[in-house]
Amino acid sequence: MSENRVAVISIIVEDRSSSAAINALLSEYGDYIIGRMGVPYRAKGISVMCVIADAPAEAVNSLTGKIGQLAGVSAKTLLSRA
Repeated sequence: MSENRVAVISIIVEDRSSSAAINALLSEYGDYIIGRMGVPYRAKGISVMCVIADAPAEAVNSLTGKIGQLAGVSAKTLLSRA
């Protein structure tokens, strides 16, 4: 596997019924996760999450893809260069 990179995964949750699936995926990749923060934005009826990971790019991309496939959830990643 390739060298680890620091990543920030930004997640917007518009359908709270996907929350359990998000948490299950984050637990599955828990060895890579440095920290996470979630903020409910009640005025808009959404939640915004930020997950920081130190992992191979393939693992980060896999996690982001799986999260982004959930109903009512969007996810994007920013990776460090090294």
